Amino acid sequence: MRHKAKKKIEENMTEDNSHPGFPELDSQTAEEAARCIAAETPENAAPETGKLEQNLEDELRQEKDRYLRLYAEFDNYKKRVARDKEELIKYGNESLLYELLPVIDNLEMAMKHSSNDTSAGFAQGVEITLKEFLRVIDKFGLSPIDASGKMFDPLLHHAMTQVERDDIDENMVVEEFRKGYMFSEKVLRPSLVAVSKKTVRSDSVSEETLTLNTDTDTK
Repeated sequence: MRHKAKKKIEENMTEDNSHPGFPELDSQTAEEAARCIAAETPENAAPETGKLEQNLEDELRQEKDRYLRLYAEFDNYKKRVARDKEELIKYGNESLLYELLPVIDNLEMAMKHSSNDTSAGFAQGVEITLKEFLRVIDKFGLSPIDASGKMFDPLLHHAMTQVERDDIDENMVVEEFRKGYMFSEKVLRPSLVAVSKKTVRSDSVSEETLTLNTDTDTK
């Protein structure tokens, strides 16, 4: 249809070229020409442009969300690395100090058993060595746990036995078998202790008295 309209327009223009001035088209030919031009113009140009813009906005939003997720993951990674580095610096000497604890135990035991006069000089040397040793390890964050006379704490103490004591409250540390140590804010080794408990009183005397009274009344 469009081709026929174009052909007819060309024929009319050819015929009118023999006359001077501009070519004149009849109304039917003009309408067909207008329809032909409208048909060649894309009707869905505006909707396609809007759809393209919407797709671009969706892609931009998706890329922005992806960027934010990656940024959050990287920020968490940096915090985790910094925390691990801090822990490594803070507790880097843990294994070494733990291996040195038996040395401290042996020095303290030597001090405890050197009570006679013949070993006084030796005991003094051991005491000086022990004090200097404790001073050095204190610089690296190792400190003894104060257990004797304290309330039993399962986070700091390990109960080896219970002792019946009526002169003090229950769950008090009455004896320390092995000293415990803290490394910075961490329990490196708990204290081995004995814990107090109240004396369990037997009712056998009362039952015997009650039985004797009952026999007396029967007679």
